[in-house]
Amino acid sequence: MAVNVRYWKRAWWVFINHQGIRKAKRVGVGESGKKAAKQVAQQIQARLVLGQAAFDSHKTGVTFDSYSETFLQRIQHTRKPSTHEAYQQTLTRNIKPMIGKLALHAVTREKVKALAMAGLEKGQSPKTVQNTIRCLSSLLSQAVEDGLLAVNSALKPGKFLPKISKRRGINPLTREEIATLLDTAKTKAPRYYPIFLCAARTGLRMGELLALQWDDLDFNGRCIQISRNFTHWKLTTPKSGESRRVDMSLELTQVLKDLKLERQIDAGASGTDVPPWVFCNENGGLLHPNNLRDRIFYGLLTKANLRKVRFHDLRHSYASLLLQQGESPVYVKDQLGHSSIQITVDCYGHLIPGGNKQAVDRLDTPPVQPSCEAESATPAQPRKPIALPASVNMPNYPVVTRRRYGVSDGFRTRDLRIHNPAL
Repeated sequence: MAVNVRYWKRAWWVFINHQGIRKAKRVGVGESGKKAAKQVAQQIQARLVLGQAAFDSHKTGVTFDSYSETFLQRIQHTRKPSTHEAYQQTLTRNIKPMIGKLALHAVTREKVKALAMAGLEKGQSPKTVQNTIRCLSSLLSQAVEDGLLAVNSALKPGKFLPKISKRRGINPLTREEIATLLDTAKTKAPRYYPIFLCAARTGLRMGELLALQWDDLDFNGRCIQISRNFTHWKLTTPKSGESRRVDMSLELTQVLKDLKLERQIDAGASGTDVPPWVFCNENGGLLHPNNLRDRIFYGLLTKANLRKVRFHDLRHSYASLLLQQGESPVYVKDQLGHSSIQITVDCYGHLIPGGNKQAVDRLDTPPVQPSCEAESATPAQPRKPIALPASVNMPNYPVVTRRRYGVSDGFRTRDLRIHNPAL
């Protein structure tokens, strides 16, 4: 399939070579004819990709609305369910109402800028507007790969989008608040105490906690292998796409050992198998994330008289406590499973204690030290004693006064040959 624009016989033409059929269409002359020929070529290319006729007088081209459905179908198996759902919501709520009826090639740079400004005027946060433009850019990049567009008009939107701070707003719990929450869970909801302890001691995301299986736990090495995530009612890979190992504390290791032993006893009494999930419901199935968050977690915060935070803030609390006690950001990055150390620093860099004040103290101007030059054995004029400040501690030597013969320290006259090389 080939659709080309050429200048021939003093005019601009569109030449088509598709499935053995060749056609040509004269569009116009001059610069306007060249621009119109490129637009016609894009429309024809779009029709051929979708299996339509090359020239159709009743249709002016592929609309953004129709191609967005094709885009969502194509990424359904190449994106995570959460990403696919986010793209679908963004297209439906923020993009299609403004440019859905336009032809795909009519989505120009000015249209993209207008879309961004409209979102800001409606009160959307800069982050939401940025995500909207990114979704649009992904769709237009797919259209470029399909040969429907020449360029992606939504690339590099930073020039017309407001600057977004890299430091994310977090609301971690303090060490005392974590202890209060865990004590309340142990007394008020003992069934869910292990999962809250695991969240506070490992920083796992909720989906990673729910997807944990007993085979993922290494009690001898005191670590957990994170290889699954439960999101949007589907098991998938972790957020970064890669598995990782997370260390377990002594307290968490013992609690999970006791939990496994309790499950084995219950399974033996009922004659059933031990559920594969570490944290499961009464029937041995996966926990409902909304129930765990809205009913259990928020209820414990109320009973403990703690401020309302998100479940995800347990992850922020874990990271902040590690950094505040002096752990390396690289270790925190590995524990949390961030794809880059830059994410860890941007999110938690302000929590890293700057206690090395000796480093800046060494930048100060050093105090003036007295110079100690070597004296000759018999100086022409005696040196005046150097007055040292009272704060300088110097050893006390006996005072020696020079005489004509010998010295007053009780020793005999010095052998002059020691001091005079000519003798």
